[in-house]
Amino acid sequence: MVDTDCTEGNDTAGPTVPSQAEIPTPSAAAATTDATGYVVWHRKHLRVADHRALAEAVAGGDAVCPLFVFDPRFYGDAGLACDSRLRFLHEAVTSLERQYMNTPTDSTETTASESWRLLVDEMCPEQPSSRQSMRQSDPPDVLRPPEVGGLTIGYGDPVVLLSRFIDRGWSVVTMAAPTGRYGYQRDERIKRVCGNAVEFVSGDGLVRGEEWPRDRWQERVESWLETPRHEPEWRQHETTRVTIDTGLTPAAIDDVFAVTPTKTKVPSGTHREAIIRLREFIERIRSYPGNISAPQDARGGTSGLSPYLNFGLLSVRQVYQHCTESAPESGGRSMFLSRLFWNRHYNQKLADWPGWTTEAVNPVFAGFNDETHDPALVTAWKRGQTGYPMVDASMRCLRDTGWLNFRMRAMCASFFSHILQQPWRIGADWYHHHLIDSDVGINYTQWQSQAGLIGKPSQRVYNPRKQVRDNDPGGEWITEWVPELTDLPEAFLPRPERTPLAVQEECGVRIGDVYPLPVVEFEARREAFWDRYERLRPAAAELLRRPDIAKRASFSGGYSAARAIAEKHGSGSVSGDTTRQTSLGDIDKNRRGHQGPLGDPDDTVETPRPAGPDGRSTCVGAIPTGVGQQAGDPSPDDRAATPAEPEETTASREQSDAEATETDDCGVGNGDGQATLDRFS
Repeated sequence: MVDTDCTEGNDTAGPTVPSQAEIPTPSAAAATTDATGYVVWHRKHLRVADHRALAEAVAGGDAVCPLFVFDPRFYGDAGLACDSRLRFLHEAVTSLERQYMNTPTDSTETTASESWRLLVDEMCPEQPSSRQSMRQSDPPDVLRPPEVGGLTIGYGDPVVLLSRFIDRGWSVVTMAAPTGRYGYQRDERIKRVCGNAVEFVSGDGLVRGEEWPRDRWQERVESWLETPRHEPEWRQHETTRVTIDTGLTPAAIDDVFAVTPTKTKVPSGTHREAIIRLREFIERIRSYPGNISAPQDARGGTSGLSPYLNFGLLSVRQVYQHCTESAPESGGRSMFLSRLFWNRHYNQKLADWPGWTTEAVNPVFAGFNDETHDPALVTAWKRGQTGYPMVDASMRCLRDTGWLNFRMRAMCASFFSHILQQPWRIGADWYHHHLIDSDVGINYTQWQSQAGLIGKPSQRVYNPRKQVRDNDPGGEWITEWVPELTDLPEAFLPRPERTPLAVQEECGVRIGDVYPLPVVEFEARREAFWDRYERLRPAAAELLRRPDIAKRASFSGGYSAARAIAEKHGSGSVSGDTTRQTSLGDIDKNRRGHQGPLGDPDDTVETPRPAGPDGRSTCVGAIPTGVGQQAGDPSPDDRAATPAEPEETTASREQSDAEATETDDCGVGNGDGQATLDRFS
């Protein structure tokens, strides 16, 4: 279905439908001899516009059968998505079927009665096998299927089902999408079993099939964003749309798997809602730069498009072109468009190496924090009971709404990895489970970046106390999500444990009783992290000299950027063959690539921090190249932040936001830090 929303494994128990006997041949479906038929398998690109696989199928086929397969591995204990994200997916599939119902072409529908009987016997054995026995009696409007079907909805193992279509004479096309874990294993199985009968069409702006995909990468992404979209020409080609009615609907899947969303403030997963949000955001885009850092501002001030970009109800190119055509020239427009580049940048990383979801990019950091794993600290972080109000408010908001802006995502990831010193994958999986907009290519690459597992010379450690003063000085955000601190004077919100006992008695907020004391001591844990991390950093930088590790890291500057880090910051003593490389011509070509509109923080080559009075390095990150006020240095690590932390200027905070793009606006950051369209929003 979508990316890595379930754990590893190949076997899918239960029936797979429709059965082979219920799949018509292309000639039977098109009512003509020697007809060519294409199955368009939808996975993540849940739309009919700007869909290259669909456009090519319509242009080249007499019959086209749009298909979505509900894979049971994405549900139950094996699933990694919360019920609210599953509901969003079900709404999106229902909306996609409505879009197909309205395509301007001839259509034909067959009924798969035997498939329906198998599904009912498997899922609802106590019910009679009637056509209504598994239908939701009164589904919400967003799950109510159209009267006339437009989409074939399958169930079971996608490999088995696609093989059946192929055996009946169909070819299969699907949009290529970066995947990891089960999604990657599934796609590899399909390639082995089905061979050339299944084509993974590259139409998302990412570079595939090349030894060094980052060669002239920025230039190629810019070209893709500006070229005409891939639109299916139904009328021109007189293609017949084919639907096989299995009787299955997203509403029925909702019922069978007892999908029970509990999160609040979750948007509707429809194409109509996506368009409304895009248009409304364009009207307020001028104010965008001032709304991305503080979480209470980011909720309504960023685009809110990240879940629609992640599931593909809108393409990045659709949003980019609408923005360039309709948005007024402004700093907000420039910043938002840059987030769209970041969205593609982080997805390119996963396309280059699917291991981002499971192992450290740089082998030097393999198992980092495993020895300090403490389940009690993990639980406190997940529940928002760490004794650090900004962290706790953010984690409770994430759990209850499935949303968090980028700065708060980055801060909580830094706190988990650097201060609590817990294994990064636990935190990344927790985010992926709860975030409605979780884009695998952004979530996991950002987690590894925030945790410092790549070998870059710059590393930021967020200070959650400073974030209170910078982004919630009045306590609006904190008291919304940590109401037990409502009566605490705002001056003590950065460090509640330092509230005088007399003040605690007067306001009725007893720290250690109604709100926990800090679970760890910030300064001591930060220094312990730096002591461990800096011993490994030279060896990690040196390992970037190896082309295989440089390809994993997927810097936008390619191998030359990785090699520059190794030459300037590496230890020069890493064992093994560090000189393995492909043709020097290919490597040198990366030097000619140019930077994106914000530069690439991955490519920052920073001077090692000079030693301070205590012998520790203290320098701030170097400034990556770029244009505009939002290009700039990664923010300082806030090392000297007690009790009076050095102030960050507004510019430096915006620069650090521009650096991290995960799920805000464009699937790059959701208001501040993950790469979404509002980071993209």
